[in-house]
Amino acid sequence: MTDKPTVLFLCQHNAGRSQLGAALLQIIAGDRFTATSAGLSPADTVNPAIAATVAELGLDISERTPRAVTVDDLQTADIVVAMKPGLAIPATPTGRFLGWKFPDPTDWTAENVRPLREAVAERIRCELL
Repeated sequence: MTDKPTVLFLCQHNAGRSQLGAALLQIIAGDRFTATSAGLSPADTVNPAIAATVAELGLDISERTPRAVTVDDLQTADIVVAMKPGLAIPATPTGRFLGWKFPDPTDWTAENVRPLREAVAERIRCELL
């Protein structure tokens, strides 16, 4: 039995970038990875524009609940992807650490999010697959 590598996408609020990363990895890689996401100070809901652009690809993430990252998350993930530089994470990841820099889409429309979605997808294809 082969375990799937776990990829943790991390951002500040777990409402936009990290949710987008986890959803795109799930869409692009299928069941080759376990995609998770978390944030340092979770929002109440997933960013609607992020959810809308992911839904365009056939995955509904609108009901996902943002959550706080834990030390266990950081110590059990095979790969941790920080979607924002300089995050003050609560522990040193034991797996591979990738620092990506993507803008905060908090107040963006779906139209504005689409280029971000494509940029994150390309980064996933280049660095994770």
